[in-house]
Amino acid sequence: MLRRLRDDRGVSRERLAFNAGVSASYITHLEKGDRGNPTREVVEALTRYLDRLVPMSIADHRQLSDLAGLVVEGFPTLDELRGAITPEMAQVLELYRPNLAAYLDTRANVLACNDSWVDAFPGLAEDGNMLRWFFGNELATRVMVNWDVDRRRIVRWMRGLIGRSGNVADFADLLLELGEFPSFRQSWSEGGVEFAPHVFTLHLRNPVTGLRRKVFAQTGRLDGAAYPGHLLAILGLPA
Repeated sequence: MLRRLRDDRGVSRERLAFNAGVSASYITHLEKGDRGNPTREVVEALTRYLDRLVPMSIADHRQLSDLAGLVVEGFPTLDELRGAITPEMAQVLELYRPNLAAYLDTRANVLACNDSWVDAFPGLAEDGNMLRWFFGNELATRVMVNWDVDRRRIVRWMRGLIGRSGNVADFADLLLELGEFPSFRQSWSEGGVEFAPHVFTLHLRNPVTGLRRKVFAQTGRLDGAAYPGHLLAILGLPA
């Protein structure tokens, strides 16, 4: 792949090596596949120069990193994740109206959603995080018909997600923030762990009219080129 990217830009091994700060023989070894995986610093230097000649696609960036055996470290920033929502992805949300649809990250930040989602969870638009809204907004106790049961379930799901991520530090700030809410502290102290299913049921209430409805929520990770595994799509279908 490195050879293809280099050839597409009409750059020699020597020129690429000089600009990336490695030897031409090292580039040759990489292209022949007879060297171990390069370091992150080398891959970043190579892609930085190739990008300067002709911008690489997001898919090419990810493929080069994957082939080099580089593991994504830490969480992308919220701005980076929101920037990964393409116009086409945003349009999908609107096509699902009047059903609920949203993109979240694994820490429950709302990256994008349609008006139906905003209407279903009043106050969320101002907050921007489903967990903060759930534990910190009084409206949540009126919207979620089974709020007391749901709060325990959500915390157990959080434990499962944090354990599966293998990096507790990335959730530390969120846990400290949620720890300000007594209901979260109580639920956390009860212990227990579960793994969130791909489909679960939401019992919602309109806080103004009192009208109740049941929604089947379907979730799935978006394994696209940008930030694989960090974006979740959630679609709510009427029961």
